[in-house]
This record gives sequence, C-alpha cells and structure tokens, in this order.
Amino acid sequence: MAYYKPQQIAMNTIETGIIKAKSTWIQMLVLGFLGGAFIALGFLLDIRVIANTPESWGSFANFIGAALFPVGLILVLVAGGELLTGNMMAVPLARMAKRISTLEVARNLLAITVANLLGALFVAYFFGHVVGLTETGPYLTKTVEMAGHKLEGSFAQMFLSGIGCNWLVALAVWLSYSADSISGKILGIWFPTMAFVAIGFQHVVANMFLIPAAIFAGYYSWDMYLMNFIPVWLGNLTGGAVFVAGIYFTAYIKKDHQLTPANSGHAQHHEPTVSTMPAVSATATLPLQHSDQAH
Repeated sequence: MAYYKPQQIAMNTIETGIIKAKSTWIQMLVLGFLGGAFIALGFLLDIRVIANTPESWGSFANFIGAALFPVGLILVLVAGGELLTGNMMAVPLARMAKRISTLEVARNLLAITVANLLGALFVAYFFGHVVGLTETGPYLTKTVEMAGHKLEGSFAQMFLSGIGCNWLVALAVWLSYSADSISGKILGIWFPTMAFVAIGFQHVVANMFLIPAAIFAGYYSWDMYLMNFIPVWLGNLTGGAVFVAGIYFTAYIKKDHQLTPANSGHAQHHEPTVSTMPAVSATATLPLQHSDQAH
C-alpha cells in the first residue's frame, strides 16, 4: 500500500486547498451540504447505538460511539463532500504558500460554514425531530445530555476544546492525503477522529447537528447555541490553520523545499499543476488518491 511522506502530503494539501478556494459557489454549497449531513449522520449513528448501553459499561460505551462516529468523515473524504474543519487546514495552507488570496480563504470558509449548517440542520430536523430518532426514550435523554455537556464551560474552555478537536480532525484529513487506497484513507481517518470524540473535544459541525437536535426537542435555546458556536468555530480554525497547516508549512514549505512525488520510493506519480486542473468539483478533478477534496 503506497503512501506519501509528510513533505509530499504538504504539497498535495496545498493543491487541494487551491481547488477548494477556486470552486464555484454552487459546488461549495452542494458539497458543503453533503459534508454537514454526513457528519450529522455519523453523530446520529453514535447516539442510536450507545443510548441503550447500560451504565455499568462506563467509558467503554463512549468508545463504541467514538468508534462509529468516523463514518461521517469517511463519507466526506471518500464519497465526496466539503467539511469546514478540513478546509480550515487545507485552504489556509494554500494561502500561506501564496497560491490563493485572503479573500478566497474567507469566501470558502463562509460558504462551507453555511452549507455545513444547512446539511446538519436537515438531518437534525427531518431525521431527528420529524422521524423522532433523537426525540424518543433513551435517545432523547442521550441527545439532551450530550448537548448540555457541549454548552457547559466558559468561552475560553470551548475555544481550547475546539483547538484540540481540529488538531486531531485536520490530522485525520492530513493522514487521508498520505494514502492512495481507500483502505489506507479509512485507517488514516479513523484513529484521530475516534480519539477526538472519545476525549470529548468540540467539533463545530458535529455541534451543528447535536445542539439544534436538542433545541428542536424543546431544550436549550438558539442564543445558547450561538454562545457555543463562536468559540468552537474560532478554536477549530486555530487548530486546523495554526497547529496543523502552520506547523507543517514552517517545517516543510517555508524553507523552499523542492519536493515532487518522484523523490519518494513510496508513491511514484506526478501531481498535476493547478493550471492543468479545471475548476470543477473537487471530487472529479484529481486522481483517486486525491478524490477526497472535502473535508
């Protein structure tokens, strides 16, 4: 199973960030809707499985839920979608490399934030509220309990929790870029994503599903959700843009390393340049190993 070394992942991620930033509004909104919905479905699966586990299972029940949650990110990265937390790493990295403008970064993050919210709200309202998957028996109890935990704490605590979350999630995306097979991508995605869920860090898109699901059930308020959304969004941005993109930019790109895939004995192929990539859906512009332009 071939894989890329960290220096090559950095170069590939820059190309991915450029494609994301150059996408049309329609592409970003459609793929962003899918990204928000996929993460919400992963969280819904988590709730539906662990809500009935006995208390005697303790933290093992949380591990089971954490092990199931990554299905959402797997769908985003393999099937295709755009996820804000991944974009908070890839798009700023492209900006650090001076391949896109600050305005393009802002445009992408704004569009994907809105689109992810719409996708997550769709699942929370129609599947959680209308179908009742988060509003009956133990499922309601678990949804309200988990949402309550997300709303606890100060601005600083939520911000720092957001950093921890996207440090791991952006690394999951980074690791997925290191593999050129679906199995390799899934392994790369699964472990860091499972870790952030088991630890209890805050993911802005996951919260777009969980907290509104509790609100639709009659608990909490939109004002309370806003006070969570702002620090977690900022924390996720810091985790992805600084702790992953910034660190790897400093290590591998800033010194003007000249890297090509041919330098490695692991993955022998040449990455197309931006000028050869038409501005179409990111899931259609790259070969298999880069079909995961989401996230």
